[in-house]
Amino acid sequence: MPGERGDDGAGPDGAGPDGAGPDGAGPDGAGPDGLVPRHLILSVVIGSRAYGLATAASDVDRRGVFVAPTPMFWRLDKPPTHVEGPRPEEFSWEVERFCALALEANPTVLECLWSPHVEHVTETGARLLAIRKAFLSVRAERSFIRYADTQFRRITPERPKWKQVMHMIRLLISGRHLMREGEPLVDMAEHRERLLAVRRGEVPWPEIVRWRDDLLAGLVADPARAAYGGGTPGGPGSGGSGVLPAEPDRATVEEFLVDVRRSAL
Repeated sequence: MPGERGDDGAGPDGAGPDGAGPDGAGPDGAGPDGLVPRHLILSVVIGSRAYGLATAASDVDRRGVFVAPTPMFWRLDKPPTHVEGPRPEEFSWEVERFCALALEANPTVLECLWSPHVEHVTETGARLLAIRKAFLSVRAERSFIRYADTQFRRITPERPKWKQVMHMIRLLISGRHLMREGEPLVDMAEHRERLLAVRRGEVPWPEIVRWRDDLLAGLVADPARAAYGGGTPGGPGSGGSGVLPAEPDRATVEEFLVDVRRSAL
């Protein structure tokens, strides 16, 4: 899938990182070749190489953000919301689509903002990275934790896809770190050997289930959970008392987008 294709299994929003919508191609360089890399503001490496889980067979998965020139939105045929390529395993979102997904706490998109491997960044891309915490909120529970747990329950213990199992555990680890520390955990160096053992099918299924349950139980017991309720003070309606706000900072994101559109006239 385009959001975590190759090393990372299924995408966190069910239909890939962008949902529906063709890549598209229009006149005057409006197609993929005209937008990426020409209008790319940020390009990062994600996947196993960013997670510290790469093997000799791992691909280099790149994700990027581009800014379509503002006049392209005045046409009946709008610019694409995402573009695949031109390099293998490369996928880029138009900045507005990227921001919308990040505000929804899409795990793949948020991890792009915390990737330790930034290959290309412009001044506008640096501004996007500077406001990355504006996208964070307690919605991460739904996107990181519930997605990973739901996908985990779909795995057949008799014939598991071990790479998928590894990445579901990884997503739970990242989600719990987000709720505790206020940002997703991308580098899994601390958990590398155990996660790779899962990928190789060396960890018994009951042990994997216990690991998953421990991660979920740790989240439930974590004081940061007060930020989004669960029978504790400071639920979503009260603004929260944990490390994450009840809602993302949409005003900051919108201000950034307006400035980007003006500068791209």
